Amino acid sequence: MIDPAASITVLIPGLLRDCCAGRSEVDLHGTDVRTLLTEMERTFPKLYRNICDETGAVRRHVNLFVNTNNMRDREGMDTPLAPGDTVTILPAVSGG
Repeated sequence: MIDPAASITVLIPGLLRDCCAGRSEVDLHGTDVRTLLTEMERTFPKLYRNICDETGAVRRHVNLFVNTNNMRDREGMDTPLAPGDTVTILPAVSGG
């Protein structure tokens, strides 16, 4: 059994909440961003498809922050995660 205290909290923006039954956050497990996204694909496939492209890479217009750091500024998909970390999904906003 997975220890709930060892989970990673993923904060879901309003635009993507319909992908996970309206929830504003979900608890997933992973030792790095890549394994967290693998669990997301299994648990919330629609959410995963909005975060990652067909190659499994995080879409260019989506930022994933591990606590306060953008994963792209750290080790990308290999950015380590620890129990209690928070991953924030932040889609880019553009307009004209």
